[in-house]
Formats: sequence, C-alpha cells, structure tokens
Amino acid sequence: MPVRGIRGATSAAANARDDILSATRELLGEILRANGFVDFDEIVSILFTTTPDLTATFPAEAARELGMNLVPLLCATKIDVPGRLPRCVRVMIHINTDKSASAMVHVYLREAKALRPDVTSAQ
Repeated sequence: MPVRGIRGATSAAANARDDILSATRELLGEILRANGFVDFDEIVSILFTTTPDLTATFPAEAARELGMNLVPLLCATKIDVPGRLPRCVRVMIHINTDKSASAMVHVYLREAKALRPDVTSAQ
C-alpha cells in the first residue's frame, strides 16, 4: 500500500498552550474528516512545525489528546523567514492509503489560508 502525504496549516490566536492545542486539534480533525480517515492505524507518522514565536507547548500534544497514542509524532521549528505568517502550526501527515496522491485533501485554516490560496480549503 502506498504512503501518501497530507499537508495542512493553521494559526494560533496567541502563544498560549490552549490556543496552540485548540488550533492543532481543529486542523487535525478537519484533515481526517476531509480525507475520510477514521482509523489512526492508517497514519504512519505526523510531523508538526511551528513558527519560532510559538513556544508554549508542543502541537503533538493535541494529537495525543485525540487518541493518537501509537502514532509517531515529531515537532520542529520552522525556518524563521522575515515577514512570514506568525503563530503558524504546520503539519505533514504520512498515511497508508490506496487513494491517489491527487485524491489527498490538504487543509489550510484560519490565517494560514493565505499560505495556499490555490488549495480549496483555503478559499
């Protein structure tokens, strides 16, 4: 079975634990819903990145709260490019699926819609 990647991003209202986790839970939930995945066993791994201004918690905690206790998770800081979207959480989900790469639905929410205006969720 092929492994596919699903991208997504959102923004947190503030550098506060609850804001980061809330935004991340919303993003993960929407990605899973949009792609029709209900079984966490299909998820190979998830990579989270945050902009350098988000330091209050790890976004991976939101995945654990959703029950992804056996999914390998990794958090990293995104490159600090001047003038880019602040307070941004990005995600790359690797998933086992027979769906084609073109069938994957990438999700951009909140202020992160500006990152990918070419993606349907960002419109």
